[in-house]
Amino acid sequence: MALAADVKRRRRTEALWGYAFLTPQLIGLIAFMVGPLIFAIVLSFSSWDGLGSRTFVGLQNFIGVWQDAQLRQSWLNTAWFTALQVPGLLITGFFFAFFIQKAGRLTPFYRIFFFAPQVTSTVAVGAIWLWLLNPEISPVNSLLKSLGLPNPPDWLQNPRTAIPAIVVVSIWQGLGYMIVMFVAGLQNISPTLMEAADIDGASEWQKLRRITVPLLSPTILFLSITSIIGSFQVFDYIYFFFDTTAPANAHTIVYDIVNFAFRQFKFGFAAAIAVYLFLILLALTGLQFLAQKKWVHYTE
Repeated sequence: MALAADVKRRRRTEALWGYAFLTPQLIGLIAFMVGPLIFAIVLSFSSWDGLGSRTFVGLQNFIGVWQDAQLRQSWLNTAWFTALQVPGLLITGFFFAFFIQKAGRLTPFYRIFFFAPQVTSTVAVGAIWLWLLNPEISPVNSLLKSLGLPNPPDWLQNPRTAIPAIVVVSIWQGLGYMIVMFVAGLQNISPTLMEAADIDGASEWQKLRRITVPLLSPTILFLSITSIIGSFQVFDYIYFFFDTTAPANAHTIVYDIVNFAFRQFKFGFAAAIAVYLFLILLALTGLQFLAQKKWVHYTE
């Protein structure tokens, strides 16, 4: 009996110490994640300018989100950005990682080279690309003119090229992270599998399709989920390039949330947009987890 009581006391003490170490993280989670989420949901049913009293308006904000023509355009812009950026990041990241892995001793150098933009300030990246995309002094446009294109587009103001131009900037900065993750995944593939495939006479394409990609599927799933979440939240490039003068075809959902909340002081309406965004991302993530059963392969 005494031994059992001693074991229970020891387990209770260990549990208390565990909760004590978790407490700072739990406080931060509640204060900066759960708390603001609950407040945003409550605020989405209200009309509030940030100073006066809140007024309950029911579903009026949620209905108004779909009645706003600019917001409908912003949803389309955000979806278009995601459709371009996510596959672009995954494909280019895998392509460079696959060849960097074969670089031998130069692999660490290439990792640093490609990862440098990832740790560079978005403001610095934006300043570089704002110069590169400037229609008057752009070296990109100068190159296109020298190749025979007389009137290159104004990349950031042309409705057809605004989102694709921002996608290029985003891929350029985020490519390093993708490469590092893919290289880590490639290094975890057992060399014996490749040796067995060589013995069986498999070509490089067959090894890539039958071994490399299936064994990288957990990494691809993780990167696709995080990339989609990040792409739906794009804001910083647009804010730096345009500030408050972004054309309609360059607006994204988070850019509009900031406009409604901190420029028009419609915090309830902005919260309703944020709730929609949260639900859409939750649904997309859930669908990806459901679909993983058909194409993600985990090794034991």
